[in-house]
Amino acid sequence: MRFLHTSDWHLGRGFHRVSLLDAQRAFLDHLVDTVRARRVDAVLVAGDVYDRAVPSLAAVELFDGVLHRLAELAVPTVLISGNHDSPRRLGVGSGLMDAAGIHLRTDPAGCGTPVLLHAASGPVACYGLPYLEPSLAGHALGADGAGHAAVLGAAMDRVRADLAARPEGTRSVVLAHAFVTGGEACDSERDIAVGGVAAVPVSVFDGVDYAALGHLHGCQRLTDRVRYSGSPLAYSFSEAGHRKSMWLVDLDEGGAVRAERVDCPVPRPLARLRGPLEELLEDPALERHTGAWVEATLTDAARPHEPMARLEKRFPHVVSLQFDPERDEHGPAVPYARRLRDRTDRQIAEDFVAHVRPGRAADRQERAMLGQALDTVRVAAQGDGGPQDGEPHSGAPRGAAARPGGTVTG
Repeated sequence: MRFLHTSDWHLGRGFHRVSLLDAQRAFLDHLVDTVRARRVDAVLVAGDVYDRAVPSLAAVELFDGVLHRLAELAVPTVLISGNHDSPRRLGVGSGLMDAAGIHLRTDPAGCGTPVLLHAASGPVACYGLPYLEPSLAGHALGADGAGHAAVLGAAMDRVRADLAARPEGTRSVVLAHAFVTGGEACDSERDIAVGGVAAVPVSVFDGVDYAALGHLHGCQRLTDRVRYSGSPLAYSFSEAGHRKSMWLVDLDEGGAVRAERVDCPVPRPLARLRGPLEELLEDPALERHTGAWVEATLTDAARPHEPMARLEKRFPHVVSLQFDPERDEHGPAVPYARRLRDRTDRQIAEDFVAHVRPGRAADRQERAMLGQALDTVRVAAQGDGGPQDGEPHSGAPRGAAARPGGTVTG
């Protein structure tokens, strides 16, 4: 049986205030063309279909269109909700869609009930594990612990129990949306660490023939049987080095896996340029980036006059401007935006307490209260379908760009 494994479409998301709807439409066209040309038996979408819990009408129309086209090809499609999706909204009409071969799996209670796919080589049980927020799904699944590993482990116990009751030779595929140990993250994925340790061991997927993962935006292989497809488009400059693709997976009669990467269309390359403004404007080696989306980091000791306007003359698609003056060892401290990079919401909250109350950092009780408050917000948002917005702290807000004159806006 041949699968096309994809994830993290983030329909409706832009790139530094540039609309990506046309690029997302081109990707979905490419996906349908690949299904047709490569004779795909089933499509697996491992979460984050949308970029937010309440997607735009344009994003919903894109999603609706691709589902109709896949149904017309009579190719079964299995989709799960990710941490950006609203499980309730994405799952509307799932019972009716099953009859058309579109299988939406957004309810944790259904983790142990597979979509049965049939091929000449025998049946394949396809289990959809939506993003499992520990505070919401742990009790329902009977998890022995409060973290992501415990909750996903409990879901996989249900998968293995169901699989053990099926006829010998039944092959198995699992879709999951999680941060698995060994995966390489980037700035584009929303942090899921609050509420427990985020990472889960790859061994949690032992016993199944293939695990189709979503959440991390880089296409990567953790083992032959456990892989991330990554996002089909770059959603931050931290993905500049990614090769965007999908996995074309062949599962033979004995459950052996063979996987091939299928490249996705690239709407525009990304370039991260750094240096003094005059150097960026005059260096002939940078001519190859004139058609790219550009992030320019200026290192001038003094802020130049109208840097964005001047950069746009050479790089028409510059979308992000940052300032990081080169200073000697006695210069000012690291800029605030850089101090935030890779820090969790809880760490930032605790740092803020220490900043406004010099000499007395948050004590154990106060740290617990901050953690509880952040968990409450996360659970409330996930209960209503996931956070409305917000990204990991990567040095600047998503969509940050600089207007002419050099004012950075978010």
